[in-house]
Amino acid sequence: MIDWPRVTELREEVGAEDFEEVVEIFLEEVEEVIGKLEGGDRGQLEQDLHFLKGSALNLGFDEFSSMCLAGEQKSAQGEAGSVDLSAIIANFQASKSAFLSGLSEKF
Repeated sequence: MIDWPRVTELREEVGAEDFEEVVEIFLEEVEEVIGKLEGGDRGQLEQDLHFLKGSALNLGFDEFSSMCLAGEQKSAQGEAGSVDLSAIIANFQASKSAFLSGLSEKF
């Protein structure tokens, strides 16, 4: 679910102090888009999923990123209505939980 080597690499790249800020900004920005999707706003679904995919990759949320990519591709093909947003959102919540508990164990 989480690519811990990627998380460690990012932490080393930005430094331990700045890493906390990166995580905080990531979670704020992603949760803002997730909230939009939870509200049923599919107006920019392809762009929203593209943003989520990239953000997730940067912080090691591998499974979530893959789900966003699949949804982004469906949206690009005109199939936005068939994207399972509830599964994507549920995966984000599970990934976030695993990430936060893993952070306290690893760092």
